[in-house]
Amino acid sequence: MNGPKWGVVAVAAALVLTACAGGSASNGDSGNGDGGDANKDIKLCMYTHGDGGGFWSVAKKGAQKAADDLGVSFDYQESNNDAEAQAQLIEAGISGGCQGIAVSAPNPDAIKGALEKAESEGIPIVTMNSGSEVFGDLGAMTHVGQDEFIAGQEAGKKFKELGATKIVCPLQEANNIGLQQRCDGAKDTFGNVVNLQLSSGLADLSKSSAEIQAKLEADTAIDAVFSLNADIATGSALPAVEGVDRDITIGTVDLSGEAVQAIKDGKIAFAIDQQQYAQGYLPVVLLYLNKINGMVLGGGKPMYTGPGFVTQENADLVQQLAEEGTR
Repeated sequence: MNGPKWGVVAVAAALVLTACAGGSASNGDSGNGDGGDANKDIKLCMYTHGDGGGFWSVAKKGAQKAADDLGVSFDYQESNNDAEAQAQLIEAGISGGCQGIAVSAPNPDAIKGALEKAESEGIPIVTMNSGSEVFGDLGAMTHVGQDEFIAGQEAGKKFKELGATKIVCPLQEANNIGLQQRCDGAKDTFGNVVNLQLSSGLADLSKSSAEIQAKLEADTAIDAVFSLNADIATGSALPAVEGVDRDITIGTVDLSGEAVQAIKDGKIAFAIDQQQYAQGYLPVVLLYLNKINGMVLGGGKPMYTGPGFVTQENADLVQQLAEEGTR
């Protein structure tokens, strides 16, 4: 568990540096991104596999806040889980003058060629959200996110504490190594885990719910659902469980206002919080510090933003922030 401990120290250090850099660069005036003439010509970019849903809207908000705090020009684009489109966004960003690029890497092979072009032109790279194990291979200085396998391990332990005996792990995206690692981690500590590839995922929550319910009805030994996304948890897993006449425990990864309320109401047992606002915010800061001061932060290790747990005991502490879109 040395990795998470290092990650906390590294993230704390980055936040301290953020405060120092932001104060000197923008004179504390950051709301509209014009925080200082010295920074307005710096262009930083973030290209993710995001889909604009509950998770990615928070990550985007964190990234934009960092750009506003620093007064830099900023380009954020999402590919809606299309790896080829993400690679094209990266290449367009290189042509468009990006001086630092942050990317998620759920499908590393698909974007490796584009990132090699960035690296060959001396553009610093940070991976975020997905890619904790491969960021070095992609030419990135560090990765900001959580270790997905460890997150899954912790979920498996939590389900075991709650008395579950068999878990179904629905995957809402195909070819996303991070989602697979979460299921694998749960299997490592829990044991009896079966995967379910959803055909439509987030694009059709009702269809995903029907597929989860069909799995629960076909396998009556399943007494827990490990959702890998808060929107899947509330929009698909919860209705599916309510449609089955037996006790089934739901745990999820990530937060939303709806998910936290469901935890308070006892409908969802827990959520793993990987703090996606920080996953958006920190890469912008890291790229900025590299640009203005030649800093290569992270020490060759990832900077972990999770996992942490939200349960009924602490749900009140995070509900308001989740509803405001920063948790």
